[in-house]
Amino acid sequence: MISARSILATALVLALAACASSPVRFYTLVAPSDGPLSATDAGGGKPLSFDLAPIRIPAQVDQPQLVVREGGQRLAVLESDRWIAPLADEVHAALAGDLVRALPGPDLTGVAGATPAVLHIRVDLRRFDSVPGASATIEAAWSLRAGTAASPSVLVCTTTISEPVGPGYDALVQGHQRVIGRLAEEIAAAARGLIGGGVPACR
Repeated sequence: MISARSILATALVLALAACASSPVRFYTLVAPSDGPLSATDAGGGKPLSFDLAPIRIPAQVDQPQLVVREGGQRLAVLESDRWIAPLADEVHAALAGDLVRALPGPDLTGVAGATPAVLHIRVDLRRFDSVPGASATIEAAWSLRAGTAASPSVLVCTTTISEPVGPGYDALVQGHQRVIGRLAEEIAAAARGLIGGGVPACR
């Protein structure tokens, strides 16, 4: 007759084996840096300092795990594939890094005692869709504010960006890195129009 202790030991061995066969992989949205661009390379004049407000993301994907779309209505939470930091922080860090290069200019977000930033940026993600082997897509509502409190210049835009991706979760995350990079480029182009005295416009 099999004892309760034997059953428990067998269950423990099976659980440990399952854990060993499913290692957790961690991903980041912060793309490798190729170094800062000069203002000339980025198509602008003098560098524009900025601060980037905390980014809001859809509740459906606000999870430690990658959340991917399977079919039109079904979402899958990938227990073994996780973000290295909360997704909102990952998006913020990735976008700030891309803006440093795209504007170009220093990121003064949260820097105590720094000279006030020239540009104030707010981004709210309304969609963050991940379809393995197909596409990485975001929809973002974003705003820029420059000038003084008494005479501010403000621009509000909505952008949808999608990138095709190959199979695998590495390719999916790289697709989101490219999407965030394209969003940074759009914000930078609008910022140069807003601050340069031209006619600011959403792309």
